[in-house]
Amino acid sequence: MNQDKTLTCKDCGVEFIFSASEQDFYAEKGFTNEPGRCPECRAARKQANNNGGRGNNYQQREMHEAVCAECGITTQVPFRPSGDRPVYCRDCFSKINHR
Repeated sequence: MNQDKTLTCKDCGVEFIFSASEQDFYAEKGFTNEPGRCPECRAARKQANNNGGRGNNYQQREMHEAVCAECGITTQVPFRPSGDRPVYCRDCFSKINHR
């Protein structure tokens, strides 16, 4: 039989109760981890994800310029090209992956 547990939210630091009934639900669903966020932060995170956002802690990816190995245009990629492998623009990458 489960008993209520007090947990600390990893986002806001507030303590919250992980009730015995919630623990039963988690076990029934096969979840092995306890919740890391309080109900308010879980709801805020879910809302941000549903709106296509990544929450307040999201940092913009650093983009790097590269020349497409297929068509030769200058493009931006979310990684630093090492020069030992070809880099493609979005359109050429899509075409190559759908061959």
